Amino acid sequence: MRKLPFLSGCALALVLGGCSQPAPTARKEAENPPEPIGGLSAFWKMYAVARAWDPDCEVLKMSSIPLSQVPAVRGKAAAWGATFVSPFRGKTRSFTFSVVEDEGNLHKDVFAGPEESWSAAPEQMFPALAVKIDTGAALETALEKAVDYEKKHSGKPISMQLEKVKKYQEPVWRIIWGDSLQTSDFSVYVGASTGEYEETLH
Repeated sequence: MRKLPFLSGCALALVLGGCSQPAPTARKEAENPPEPIGGLSAFWKMYAVARAWDPDCEVLKMSSIPLSQVPAVRGKAAAWGATFVSPFRGKTRSFTFSVVEDEGNLHKDVFAGPEESWSAAPEQMFPALAVKIDTGAALETALEKAVDYEKKHSGKPISMQLEKVKKYQEPVWRIIWGDSLQTSDFSVYVGASTGEYEETLH
């Protein structure tokens, strides 16, 4: 009979000990809000997927895509679109990278579009390894040549485009003051391989 109090005490201790354990929380930490991404990082994410489509693919163009639901940061973008070329198959394929889901068939992370026929001039495409300079660095170079324009148009949104222009040996970043090239009256070319200033276009 003396063992019963002892056993009861042990059981009580186990119950109390269990109650003292921290209860697992069901709440998840709030996700960090989406942030825009630099062009170079987005480019390599899309290129990695494009190589699965064609290991020998080359680049045709890339451009930033502004999204209203993600705060704008100059030199970065919430989404990017790039087109790669399969020169031997005569095909192109467009890819997008976005930090969020959005309208217009824009999906989070990398998304591949359908194949399309390609008949553009070969000099318009370039190898991925030629792209070495990020858009933030290209913007800094462009701003040095846009001091007067910036004074008159401070806070104007910046869009960016990667392309091969015939008169330059390397691909260039086109830093565009405005939401698109069609609505812009000022842009600056910066080398995508060297980061050097090339030209100002009014």
